[in-house]
Amino acid sequence: MAILITGGCGFIGSHTCIEMLAAGYDIVVLDNYYNASPIALQRVKELSGRDFPFYECDIRDEAGLRKIFAENKIDAVIHFAGLKAVGESVQKPLEYYDNNVGGTVTLCRVMAEAGCKRMIFSSSATVYGMSNPSPLLETYHTGEVTNPYGRTKYIIEEILKDVCVSDPAWSVVLLRYFNPIGAHESGRIGENPNGIPNNLMPYISQVAIGKRPFLSVFGDDYDTPDGTGVRDYIHVVDLAKGHVRATDFALKNTGAEVFNLGTGKGTSVLELVKTFERVNGVAVPYKVTPRRPGDIATCYSDPHKAEAVLQWKTEKTVEDMCRDTWRWQSQNPNGFEE
Repeated sequence: MAILITGGCGFIGSHTCIEMLAAGYDIVVLDNYYNASPIALQRVKELSGRDFPFYECDIRDEAGLRKIFAENKIDAVIHFAGLKAVGESVQKPLEYYDNNVGGTVTLCRVMAEAGCKRMIFSSSATVYGMSNPSPLLETYHTGEVTNPYGRTKYIIEEILKDVCVSDPAWSVVLLRYFNPIGAHESGRIGENPNGIPNNLMPYISQVAIGKRPFLSVFGDDYDTPDGTGVRDYIHVVDLAKGHVRATDFALKNTGAEVFNLGTGKGTSVLELVKTFERVNGVAVPYKVTPRRPGDIATCYSDPHKAEAVLQWKTEKTVEDMCRDTWRWQSQNPNGFEE
């Protein structure tokens, strides 16, 4: 029994590879290296002590996908592969729709041909939009997204639900992530953004190591305890373990199910900065700048469904997230460049 992991060299994908192997699964990894490094794959093999097949392939490459399914007995797919930068998606919407939506349609078509009808999809809390109150429940309405990246996640969720309606043999688990941060405790793999980081934690760690002069805090006048935006940060290893439980579930059930993967607790930008400074003994200079359009004050999950159905909940603290991020950043100041 093998699980195909698309985008398996990326930040969340590489950590999930390790946890899937630790849980006894065999894996096959696909990545086109657009936003990832082959060094991550080497380190996954070192950390796990396991070897596994790898294919350099794009999810839009139908012939390449067919080859993977022909050469391996794939029982389920964990689907991470996709473009993921909000700002870039506004500049390049057609690329995002072509890659994320078009690639998923191609992947589903090849899966169906191969008789593999189980998928765990990497979705996002962005599908909840801006009008739902926190804590966010899986039953809340979705679709009021504010950028093409988020819209691709919403559209793919709807496509996969439609697939399950059309063919009851399909099993799809839609995992809505909140804010993954942290790194593997070894310091060997972690988040390795290209260029200027889009997300808060890698920006904090790059300021701490001196690669960037200061952190811009976008607004300190929100209706929150300290005026800065509140988000639900989840350790990437906890998130990866959620994919193991979701795979267990998908192999035993049919239909489409949605789960939030978060801690259920909100942490403000300044709380995260101060925790990072405290646990790591480093300074993170910051400047308050105007709010970004589209940002909301507070966003955090209600994770109780995942706990009840998948028997999954987070174990790691914000301190763990900060400590593990700094271990990765300080040991790998230039990411996976060796």
